[in-house]
Amino acid sequence: MFSFLKRDPVKKLRQQYDTKAEQAMLAQRKGDMRLFADLTSEAEELWAQLEKLQAEKNS
Repeated sequence: MFSFLKRDPVKKLRQQYDTKAEQAMLAQRKGDMRLFADLTSEAEELWAQLEKLQAEKNS
């Protein structure tokens, strides 16, 4: 009945992904390749979760 009040998990994951990707870009600009690699890896994991949720939502 009140499903419109629930937070959208896809939106939350997308925001987390965007944040990690931006942090990775800033680390790369500073020349910290190790941090860039770590943040990029975390961003890719979030993206995989995001795709999975979107697939489930569309099914």
